[in-house]
Amino acid sequence: MTILVIGATGRVGRHVVDQLVRRGAAVRVLTRGPAKAFFPASVEVAQGELLDIDAVRSALAGVRTLFLLNAVTGDEFTQAIVTLNLAREAGIDRVVYLSVFDADRAVNVPHFAVKHGAERMLEAMGFGATILRPTYFIDNEVMVKDVILNHGVYPMPIGNKGLAMVDARDIAEVAAIELMRRDTAEAALPIETINIVGPDTLTGEGVAAIWSEVLGRSIVYGGDDPSGFEANMATFMPKWTAYEMRLMAQRYVSDGMIPQAGDVERLTSLLGRPLHSYRETATRIAGG
Repeated sequence: MTILVIGATGRVGRHVVDQLVRRGAAVRVLTRGPAKAFFPASVEVAQGELLDIDAVRSALAGVRTLFLLNAVTGDEFTQAIVTLNLAREAGIDRVVYLSVFDADRAVNVPHFAVKHGAERMLEAMGFGATILRPTYFIDNEVMVKDVILNHGVYPMPIGNKGLAMVDARDIAEVAAIELMRRDTAEAALPIETINIVGPDTLTGEGVAAIWSEVLGRSIVYGGDDPSGFEANMATFMPKWTAYEMRLMAQRYVSDGMIPQAGDVERLTSLLGRPLHSYRETATRIAGG
């Protein structure tokens, strides 16, 4: 049967599609711009967006398993709830949902609270689902690379509690493994939650030290005050989004994103390889 990937053009989604194709899955994607969606030839491309009810219904037809990744938008919650209702209407009860680490605790951060709401819907409506809870994406560091490389400052206020940043490739491979497991099962499987973390729990000073070593010059940590970070984000994204990023950073400072006992070992066993590290990404960014 077909696996539908929603959110297939982003950092995680593209890797999910590639991983599924490698595993021989029948894959369909839903995208607003098929002409710009360069997927493998075997991938079926459906055009539409999540609030286009007819397009989503059409994309869900003949699908057994759904991967749902909602972008951080002002109507993210509506998109998630409508999509899950339409999936249930289409008879789909096998879902892999991309949530976020500590979704149930960081209730003041909009996209965390939204994802917890979708998690509760999956449970309340009896879906068989894997809920993936990744930490902060290492890949997002491309947003601050110019500040690091040109000004010698690591500007992301992540504090000293520790953040186990995760590589998008690791998230995607776990997602593909879970999608295949659920899609090939004889019946829908119980809900399961997996924390997806990186191999190293790093502080702001620790990240700055990695950059110093990789670049061969001193990089300093910009500190825990999120105001400068918000102002920088507001130069290239909507102000409400920049403010939401500030709220997220404040959670990093106050709570961190610290793996639970066994998280790293579980992921390593599931993937059959070590997790990608922060240093690996820093080295790639530094190499240009």
